[in-house]
Amino acid sequence: MRSPSYAPGTPARRSARAVLVLALTAAVATTLPAAGAATPTPTAGTAAVAAKPYMGWSSWSMQSSKYPGLNPDGDYSYLTERNVLKQTNAMAAKLKPYGYEYVNLDSGWWRDQDWKPQFDQYARQKADPGRFPRGMKPLADDIHAKGLKAGIYLPVGLEKEAYGDGKVPIWNAEGCTTADIVHGDLRTTNGWDSSYKLDFSRPCAQKYIDSQARLIADWGYDFLKLDGVGPGSGKSGDQYDNVADVAAWQRAIAATGRPIHLEISWSLDIGRVADWKKYSQGWRIDTDVECYCNTLVSWENSVDDRWDDVPGWTRHAGPGGWNDLDSLDVGNGQMDGLTKAERQSYATLWAIAKSPLYTGDDLTRLDDYGLSLLTNREVIALNQGSTPPARPVTPSDAQQVWAAKNPDGSYTVALFNLADAPAAVTADWTTLGFTGRAAVRDLWNHENLGTYKNKVTQALPAHGSRLFTVTPRGSALTTTGYEAESPANTLSGNASVAGCDACSGGQKVGNLYGGGKLRFNDVTVAEAGTYWVKVAYVSGDARSVDVSANGNGVGRHKFPSTGDWGTAETVSVPVTLKAGANTITFDSGSGYAPDIDRIDVPKSS
Repeated sequence: MRSPSYAPGTPARRSARAVLVLALTAAVATTLPAAGAATPTPTAGTAAVAAKPYMGWSSWSMQSSKYPGLNPDGDYSYLTERNVLKQTNAMAAKLKPYGYEYVNLDSGWWRDQDWKPQFDQYARQKADPGRFPRGMKPLADDIHAKGLKAGIYLPVGLEKEAYGDGKVPIWNAEGCTTADIVHGDLRTTNGWDSSYKLDFSRPCAQKYIDSQARLIADWGYDFLKLDGVGPGSGKSGDQYDNVADVAAWQRAIAATGRPIHLEISWSLDIGRVADWKKYSQGWRIDTDVECYCNTLVSWENSVDDRWDDVPGWTRHAGPGGWNDLDSLDVGNGQMDGLTKAERQSYATLWAIAKSPLYTGDDLTRLDDYGLSLLTNREVIALNQGSTPPARPVTPSDAQQVWAAKNPDGSYTVALFNLADAPAAVTADWTTLGFTGRAAVRDLWNHENLGTYKNKVTQALPAHGSRLFTVTPRGSALTTTGYEAESPANTLSGNASVAGCDACSGGQKVGNLYGGGKLRFNDVTVAEAGTYWVKVAYVSGDARSVDVSANGNGVGRHKFPSTGDWGTAETVSVPVTLKAGANTITFDSGSGYAPDIDRIDVPKSS
């Protein structure tokens, strides 16, 4: 989006990548996620609003794109009443029957084509008459008349242009002016430093937020995206800590009596996830998915980032609040900027991660393939139903398997080939916790594939995927566990034993860096073969480690983030073992490896 603090006509962006584009242009949970796993506790009045991930459309992808004809009157000019109503009508006709309901306006509705803002007499954003000549309420009314919900956007803080030398009165707050709601030094805040930071030690600050919430509620809006929130949005430190703002918005929305979904953005700090879950119904976990180029998105900027960035957040999604992966732009073919395989993989990840499904595509120009992706009832049911969010069950390597155990005992299983060339990807049933046979259904193709023994392997194109429901017909997996901290193991280099409340034995092996190694000794199996060894680990960020058996067959694997250094998760790695006693070694190499809790070795390969 353009930053309100910039001079008219000067664009800004919501991510470091986008800033670069502008500059160039100008010059232990050790099992699968399962039903019953911990989910956010909905605050009063939010459960119905965020009982499931929301579905809809957002204007930003088309506003931000340089695709020919989208913004004929200059950057971000797409956002107009006429265009929003075109998308509303298209959504009602094509997507509403499948659960899509929110029509969300993004940044710029109060700014003209030169980015000059409009404010009312109380320092609140007011519709630009060129973009929205009838104002914001009639637009919301028209959206509602189609049986849909209306969403609106605001940046966090008091926009600088609204300050008015501190003399602007605050609505319904006798004696309060804009000078009474900010810090005396006029410190700035949000991801673009476009606003003055509100000082909530001063009662007038809450009154200002109350007045904004009252206005959008009276207009009839059902959704608010609050953008530039920190810590996150590329900023940190007290000046950019907007938790108090989000809490103030929650209070203000509740006071209106209108059920308004509060979504916060962008690249939010996972260290404050408890606050995001407490005060909002959704949180953008990453930077913008848009490429700010001649298409809506591109695979490299930044669709493919999500496979690395989602796992640490997975456990935080559930009724009451959801991990927002940003717009799902898979419906327009050439304008999307992706291959068909990439479009399906993009939609697959969003669905299994339980992300809100809101597209930024031109709904009037959906191609047949895009429409089939956006309206696949089996995939939508997976996203909207009681199935938990999936997470990786194998390392975050070029070929990955993600899975979740469903309430009916089946598994959601997604295979991804993130490499730039075709490759086979295998989901071994032992990584899911059972052996033997299983029935496999292909969700994208609505096809029962039959029964597979021990595993399913698929040849996938570059950046390709498959999405299955796997129903076990075999038996539960039996394993032998080995604790990392056992005195039978060998530690070398910097490796050391440390306490770990989330770990199975209350301890782990950490400090695996700069050549630090952990060797499990006397790992015994009855027969030779390749075993999928489940590794319980702790890692606040994604880290790689070399895994080998008996000094042979070294494989380097990237373990996804567990979200913090107090949570354990698992992935399974293939290890070739001989009959009898073996060693399995985790070697940090020259970098930093995850901390290791334990391994569990299947009793048969």
